[in-house]
Amino acid sequence: MIAKLIKKKTKVKTKYAPKIKDKIFVKDSPRLLEVEPNSIICGDCIEIMKKMPSGSIDLIITSPPYNLKNSTGNGMNVNTKSGKWATAALRNGYSNHDDSMPHQKYVEWQRQCLEEMVRIIKDDGAIFYNHKRRVQNGLLQDREDIVSGFPVRQIIIWKRKGGFNFNPGYFLPTYEVIYLIAKPKFKLLPKANAYGDVWEFAQEMKNPHPAPFPVSLIDRIISSTNAEIVLDPFAGSGTTAISAIKNKRKFICIELSIEYCKMSEKRIREFNMQQELISS
Repeated sequence: MIAKLIKKKTKVKTKYAPKIKDKIFVKDSPRLLEVEPNSIICGDCIEIMKKMPSGSIDLIITSPPYNLKNSTGNGMNVNTKSGKWATAALRNGYSNHDDSMPHQKYVEWQRQCLEEMVRIIKDDGAIFYNHKRRVQNGLLQDREDIVSGFPVRQIIIWKRKGGFNFNPGYFLPTYEVIYLIAKPKFKLLPKANAYGDVWEFAQEMKNPHPAPFPVSLIDRIISSTNAEIVLDPFAGSGTTAISAIKNKRKFICIELSIEYCKMSEKRIREFNMQQELISS
């Protein structure tokens, strides 16, 4: 399926996994897969990344599901009938993913994802892996069980605005973390290293996806590197793609949900229409 966009330089190709009749993307035969830039791929990110050549991606920016509904608290409990989360989008989980895995299974899944990400980035590439710390059973769950053993070079604090706290045992969490997982030759562009390691960006409030990145945060990352091809294995509503286009880079989005793939395609089309109007 090819969506022709108004802006000539940016075309997006959306390819669907074998579930959809006559739109097969990942075939059984090839071991390696050459993914065209500016593509949205609907399918399982591990299975797709396994078919991608090693060292084929410059930069990965992603934020996986946080497994928030597997919680010892009651703030995200699906049976909650009242409270602010009763109408929050995350309370219902994601399309095609309920966000409630047994913790150890979730950790194993995320480590498998990171193993493939590390393999497919170049020797001067990096992964910006966004996650959230939380309190479970009265103790901090810091996600070290996920990132331990990977080449974490720096932890960036993303200071958000607002939030909810249903537990009187600790203060309101107002930040998330971005793990910079870098290959040895990765470097920032000149002057980009002047940014501090605490970034303040408000959450995206006008996006139908339950947990979107703010475009401005992705802009900060992409514009700080010379990456040509940017991959997001948990692409959601396509924010990484929008930022890549803004910064004149190429993108590859992988997303399990057909609904979110279509959402991304629509956002990209509308963004290009806006850009065309601005430049005309």
